[in-house]
Amino acid sequence: MNPIRTIFLTEIAKGLWLTLRKMFSRPVTVQYPEERKPVAPGFRGRHALVRDPNTGRERCIGCLRCAKVCPSRCIYIETERDPETKRMVVKRYEVEALRCVFCGYCEEVCPVNAIVLTEFYEYVGYRREDLYFDKERLLANWDEFLTTQKRPYFNPYWKPRGVPEKMLPAPKRKAEGV
Repeated sequence: MNPIRTIFLTEIAKGLWLTLRKMFSRPVTVQYPEERKPVAPGFRGRHALVRDPNTGRERCIGCLRCAKVCPSRCIYIETERDPETKRMVVKRYEVEALRCVFCGYCEEVCPVNAIVLTEFYEYVGYRREDLYFDKERLLANWDEFLTTQKRPYFNPYWKPRGVPEKMLPAPKRKAEGV
């Protein structure tokens, strides 16, 4: 027998068998609004600024690391010095989600765990302004995320694997979840 015919016939038979097998099995469709698939740990969704539970203000210290490391340049920050405490205060913190590539560099480099990419994957905007998050909207995203969570939030970037704990900044060493 011709080897070419043998190869083609077996390949066709395999394809037909696969089609017949899948045709009579249960469908795997998820009825989306009613059923939701679980989100994998470390999923990067909507941006949020973490609110400090003690003070009620954002955790951001204005070090500008997230804006410097961002490959798509979608984070805009303005800081000023507080005249009383002489500390840096974030005056403006904005994220343009349409430009973001959701790489997670911003949350990985933050020394105080101030910016996170939450596990929300359901957000839409009908205008460009809807996906431009300012400081108040980022804090509101965090509040909304905390109210919908059934467990404490812990970001895997807060304590990366393979990095000795003594090499992490102090806030990352103390991170237990919010």
